[in-house]
Amino acid sequence: MFIRSERLFLRPIWPEDWADLHSGLSDGEVVKNLARVPWPYTPEAARGFAAAPHHPRLPHFLITRPRGAHGVDALGVIGLAESEGQTNLGYWIGRAHWGQGYATEAGRAVLSLARTLGHKVLMARHFLDNPASGRVLRKLGFAPTGSSEQFSLGRGVAAPSLAYALDLGTPSDCDDDLGGDGQGGGFPSRRAA
Repeated sequence: MFIRSERLFLRPIWPEDWADLHSGLSDGEVVKNLARVPWPYTPEAARGFAAAPHHPRLPHFLITRPRGAHGVDALGVIGLAESEGQTNLGYWIGRAHWGQGYATEAGRAVLSLARTLGHKVLMARHFLDNPASGRVLRKLGFAPTGSSEQFSLGRGVAAPSLAYALDLGTPSDCDDDLGGDGQGGGFPSRRAA
């Protein structure tokens, strides 16, 4: 599956993308915000993640920004994963691309696809010392459900986090930005967070 949004192109992660994954996750400031990515992030971990099979109901994407005839920039990863019987949205953006709205834009596209795939409720969480991720989730229509501790492989310890839920059967504020019908800018990562 592929998704085209206003500025981004989301595509499946291919084995040859391992170097982009490794580059983006070689930054401790990125990895400390993720639950399931170890630190230090090794080339072997990147190769394994990039080569893992794709699940049709749990798509994951490399977030890229086209640069015309000059190729693309790999910005991060976004996708759906299941944990403890719940479908979760996870994402990361490389630090050089923080604060430019890429996570929100990619999130809107993946939420549209999640509805199409028949998901009813999505969960997400962020560590409390990463409020920017909380702002992204609220822009996407997620509502906080409670605080708890969550283990982070990148930190090697549990850290305070906030859980969120989104009912995909209920139009959210982000649907208004998409023309009111909840459909994003095209067709739609493996969750790295």
